[in-house]
Amino acid sequence: MLPILYSFRRCPYAMRARWALLQAGLMVQWREIELKAKPAAMLEASPKGTVPVLVLADGSVIDESLAIMRWALQKADPCGVLEAEDSALLIEENDRSLKHHLDRFKYTDRYPGALKEDHRQAGLVILRSWSERISRNGWLLADRMALADAALWPFVRQWRLTDAAGFDADPHLAPLREWLMRFLDDPMMERLMQRADPWLSGGMQPIFPADAIAIPMDQPLFHLALESDWQAALERGDYRVSTRGLSLEQVGFIHLSWQEQLQATFDRFYADAGAVLTLRINPKLVSAPLRADAIHTGVLFPHLYGPLPIASVVEVSPFSSLPAC
Repeated sequence: MLPILYSFRRCPYAMRARWALLQAGLMVQWREIELKAKPAAMLEASPKGTVPVLVLADGSVIDESLAIMRWALQKADPCGVLEAEDSALLIEENDRSLKHHLDRFKYTDRYPGALKEDHRQAGLVILRSWSERISRNGWLLADRMALADAALWPFVRQWRLTDAAGFDADPHLAPLREWLMRFLDDPMMERLMQRADPWLSGGMQPIFPADAIAIPMDQPLFHLALESDWQAALERGDYRVSTRGLSLEQVGFIHLSWQEQLQATFDRFYADAGAVLTLRINPKLVSAPLRADAIHTGVLFPHLYGPLPIASVVEVSPFSSLPAC
């Protein structure tokens, strides 16, 4: 049984939780809510009434976005987001300070006595400090994405939506704008912001991500590998190549295929590669999440959101002699 996620599409807290679920290769029952008509089942699970809320298969509840992010990335963290520098201070600055000023800048009429320009200027001080960090490091904390980057970008996006002209014209924010566009231009963004009708008890139960399906565990999976990459994996103990020339860490998952997809994959990526091996994989022996995702053509391909254990590869053969089903 899949976990249940109560979410609201535009909420930045819910957005960062959905980002982590996508990143980790997980699937959930997706219950989009209306803020003015929160479902009774959600309020029973989490009386505080804020999204996101994740109800696990055993009935336990996670109702803080950061806790959902950590839960998901502990299942699978192919890009090493949790391995990067400690993000706690920056996340606290975002969740306490920037969010405070963002709310009063965006919704000034909801806060008696709040002065819009004061909160705009206070927020800009924080945003400019983050921009300076990015100019030095490439990311907020180092030369790679950390949990802080994943947790903060939805709030920076919301600030920009509130004041696009000012945000885009501020020269001090140039590195921050470039950083934000890495998230907004990622193909994952379209999946993250998919729309769903508000959930009703007894109605249809959509899945998030909506363009993914679970992978059958009784069918073999396949991967084409350069002979040199496979030999390196045997020495290391696991296989971490996503596809030709790209690592698991670079892409976020390992490209797999069902057998009928192998020829087209070979023709597109490996025809001039020399010695190419076909790895036959037993999905029951894989520990990281597996999910079939739709590529840009709409065709579903199986993906592994973590390293491929050597023990899960039950047969290795040259591509020219494909194993039988």
